[in-house]
Amino acid sequence: MMEKNTLNQKIQEILERGVEKVYPSKSFLKEKLLTKKPMKLYAGLDPTASSLHIGHLAILNKLAQFQKLGHQVFFLIGNFTSLIGDPTGRSAVRPQLTEKEVLANSRVFKEQAEKVLSFDSPNPARIVYNSQWLSELTLKDLIKLTSHFTVQQMMARDMFQKRVASKKPIFIHEFLYPIFQAYDSVALEADMEVGGNDQTFNMLCGRSLVKDLQHREKIVLTGQLLINADGSKMSKTASNAVFLSDAPLEMFGKIMSYPDSLIEPAFTLCTQVSYVEVKKIGKNLKKQEINPRDAKIRLAQEIVGIIWGKGKAVQAAQEFQRIFQQKSLPSEIVEVKLSKRRILLVDLLIKTHLASSHSEARRLIAQGGIKINQQVQREWNQEVAIPKGTIVQRGKRKFVRIQ
Repeated sequence: MMEKNTLNQKIQEILERGVEKVYPSKSFLKEKLLTKKPMKLYAGLDPTASSLHIGHLAILNKLAQFQKLGHQVFFLIGNFTSLIGDPTGRSAVRPQLTEKEVLANSRVFKEQAEKVLSFDSPNPARIVYNSQWLSELTLKDLIKLTSHFTVQQMMARDMFQKRVASKKPIFIHEFLYPIFQAYDSVALEADMEVGGNDQTFNMLCGRSLVKDLQHREKIVLTGQLLINADGSKMSKTASNAVFLSDAPLEMFGKIMSYPDSLIEPAFTLCTQVSYVEVKKIGKNLKKQEINPRDAKIRLAQEIVGIIWGKGKAVQAAQEFQRIFQQKSLPSEIVEVKLSKRRILLVDLLIKTHLASSHSEARRLIAQGGIKINQQVQREWNQEVAIPKGTIVQRGKRKFVRIQ
């Protein structure tokens, strides 16, 4: 009886925690889970950046829930689809990546994913690349595949409607993206696909194609996203993501800068804190029984701990307190050797890798984001003295010492 109750509790958390919607229904998925018959499920991630970001933790956590119940999890790297570029939410066509760029971007994905998923347990998650089957399609296959979809289906998408209204081009290869993603489900013979709610259209295309070609049901689980107060999502496209490759202190500081409205959603989606405790944290925040800052410190430690380990998370919390509460310098600062003792400020930022271009350097200076020896710099075209030991700072978390 205890085992059944535990299973029911685990299933209920799968169905509720961070879930937006389940197709065809949550009750359908629940019945499948109660049979204990292993399902094949996957999430696909395109390597369009050199690192996963914190939003992907939500997907990895959801996959891990199924893996712990004995289901077969596939971690799909879209090395073929990323050559096209997902048009979802895009007001203009994505720049196309080269195969070399895609390969370089995907190298760290397994290393980051195994912080959450197990790749060497008795029920290991498997990494697959969709180039394995998509690169084998012939033109004849492509014609057959596209015959299952209509132009009207594609044009119904809001971003395409907006482009038409603003007279921006829509390219044919963008229509192929959801079709190729749909074929992933067919090739894997997947029972289920997991993804953010921004991927609903693409995942439902897969559900439709599985019905047409394999005459069976494919479940789609869409997850909630981390949403800013202005309604924008936290993502690499929006340039506000916390990357899993960020150093512990950098990651900790970015999470501490989250608005209070993101605390409970981030606990729900991105941590492994029990769901019961997460809901309790949310209630206490609403009743103002806990300080949001204290909750954020716990949140940052939990997330940094997943990626870097508990020891690094504790160190990051201590270092954050040193820098931001006690106004001290970090205990470890990157050192850069320069031969000149006077230099234009914009050139200094580029040589110390605090800015990638003169335009970015000027923007940072104009925003008051640059300090030299704790003094804010306002003039981008000034020449500054940089004797040995000078501390150059960008924002709150990036420091360089001149040698």
